[in-house]
Amino acid sequence: MEKVDRLEAVLDGEDLSSIWFARPNAFAWLTGGSNVVDRETDAGVAAVGYDGDLRVLTDTIEADRIAAEELPDLPDDTPVETFPWYASSLPEAIAERVEGPAAADVAVPDAEVEHVDPVDLRQPLTETDVERYRALGRDTAAAVESVAHGLAPDDTEHEAATSLRAALGARGIESPVALVGGADRATRYRHYTPTESELGDYALLSVTAQREGLHASCTRTVAFDPPSWLDDRHTIAARIETTALAATREIAGSGTAGDVFEAIQDAYATLGYEGEWELHHQGGAAGFAGREWIATPDHPADVHAPMAYAWNPTVQGAKSEGTVLVGDGFEALTPAGEEWPTKAVDAVGEVVGSEVELERPAILER
Repeated sequence: MEKVDRLEAVLDGEDLSSIWFARPNAFAWLTGGSNVVDRETDAGVAAVGYDGDLRVLTDTIEADRIAAEELPDLPDDTPVETFPWYASSLPEAIAERVEGPAAADVAVPDAEVEHVDPVDLRQPLTETDVERYRALGRDTAAAVESVAHGLAPDDTEHEAATSLRAALGARGIESPVALVGGADRATRYRHYTPTESELGDYALLSVTAQREGLHASCTRTVAFDPPSWLDDRHTIAARIETTALAATREIAGSGTAGDVFEAIQDAYATLGYEGEWELHHQGGAAGFAGREWIATPDHPADVHAPMAYAWNPTVQGAKSEGTVLVGDGFEALTPAGEEWPTKAVDAVGEVVGSEVELERPAILER
């Protein structure tokens, strides 16, 4: 199991006796399941640990369900240890089972348990991750597009967002982010949290969706009576996104997030929008978080492949965003469906030094 090999490397490299994960995204990364009951807490109701063997720890309320339903990636004989729900907390129960120096992704009341950030462990994606990602991405794009096809100018942003959450939920997908910006607010704000405003001439629909711990992000634009500038700005945003993807592939294995960000800055400037990047973050690596990291100038994170990336450049009133698997080539994980228009767009060759053309979702006119 490739993920166990990564854990072994951490134990050996840091001289640890064990490592524990209780936060939902790290638990999902290793087990394939969910430890979430209350979505407002940072930690779940179960932890998975590795000390040379895998083990799961939860309270007596959750043990039978966790064992039966939430451990698809672990061997059938993985022990599920329990503690009385009324006797101690999950961190306290972890502390009771730690022998020697250890690490955990939650605070554990023990001086020998240090904090671990599992982001690096989750990169690059494994083959199993990629297969699940493909299914999540297709379903996410289909859900967003199904809502966009049914919208009207007098629908409110709230109504559209509610429809997005319902369409995703019907496919077993959580929606931690569901943004809808009508023609007025999409030109004024980059994060268009939905309101009672009507959509008007056009709308941007942006989601980050989660299933089995993986996150897929995409944006679709639907227009009823689009302003004359919308198509040009959308195309520029798509070219910057394509440039970011081309730079990601070029840099993977040898460069950093900051290197990709420099290419994004240069693309904005070359296309006549110097400084536009300062008005909104540009995205970054995706996986077991909406963004495993968000690129910034000089960001030191290594760029891995194969890995999912969700770059999301904006030009006032327009946005291009999808989740793409970058390896030897490019695979759209949130591809446009058969009834959604696409446009072939070029990376900015002066920036990446190579010719890259990708099909990106275009504007649906209704």
